[in-house]
Formats: sequence, structure tokens, C-alpha cells
Amino acid sequence: MQNKLSKNDEYPPSEDTFFIANNIENEKGEYALDIGSGSGYLTKLLSENFSLVVGTDINCDVLQHQSSYKTQNLICCNGSDALKIKFDFIVCNLPYLATDEILDIATDGGAEGFEIPKKIFDSAKNSLKENGKFVFVTSSLSNYQKLIDYAQKLGLKTQIVAKKKLFFEELILVEAIN
Repeated sequence: MQNKLSKNDEYPPSEDTFFIANNIENEKGEYALDIGSGSGYLTKLLSENFSLVVGTDINCDVLQHQSSYKTQNLICCNGSDALKIKFDFIVCNLPYLATDEILDIATDGGAEGFEIPKKIFDSAKNSLKENGKFVFVTSSLSNYQKLIDYAQKLGLKTQIVAKKKLFFEELILVEAIN
């Protein structure tokens, strides 16, 4: 189920990563978390404006092979389950694609693109300070309204803050305040 990378490979940032980056580059605070750090691009970006930044990823190989955007404080775990810190700001480039089975943990979100993101939301909610902000990207190819409804069910106040039309989908950036 996990992606295997060779020693010279790294997980490159993609269109959705740059979309998120353009919308969070001015965020500031004390503690930030990048769930699903992947390439490390967003973790590195956040480290410019936060005192402590942690990047997590379920794929240990990806964390070990970050090179272009390598940062400190990388932890291999599911969501933020291994952390006891409460964060001001959490960002996640969700595995949001609606899939019948999880073949690529970086992109496949399971049924309706909801199965895996739901687990990440539960984890993030437990790691978010009061009035903390959780920003995530999703897609018109998944049931993004179900994700937004679930975030609201967890007590988060949500709003769509940006959209980006691509050839085959629309990326949707959602902000959820605790």
C-alpha cells in the first residue's frame, strides 16, 4: 500500500501543493503542523513564519528522502496521532481522490474521497488549539461537501477560501477554525 522510493527519489510538490502555498504563505504563529508532509515544501514554507514546525507523514520513506525542502522535526506517524502539542495552524494536502481501494496513500482517499481524510480530521482536531486554524485542500472529484460537513460536525467553523480550476478538476481550499 505504501509508495516505495529509491534512494535518489523524492516526492515532488505538485499543483495542489503550490495552490496551498500561495494561500498560506502569510500565516504566522507559534506552532504549525504539516500533516502529510510529502516533499516537505509546505513544512519548509511554514518554518519561515512559525517558531516550531512539525511535519508528519505515514510514509517513512518519503520523510527520509526529502532533500530539496528538508526540515527539522519530521515524524513518521498517522496524522498527528503521535503528537501531544496543540498547534495554532495545521495544513494538510489531503489524499482526497475518490477510490474504491487505497493503492497510493499520497492521493487515494477511499470511498468518496472521505475515508482517509476523516481519519486525518479526527487526528487534526485533537491537535488544534482553541481558535486554531486547519487548512486543507480537496477536489471536485471527491465528495468535498461531505468533508466540510464532517469538519463542522467536529465543531470546526468552515469556509471555502479559494478555488482553482484545473483541466480535469477544481481544487478547493477549506479553512476550518476550532
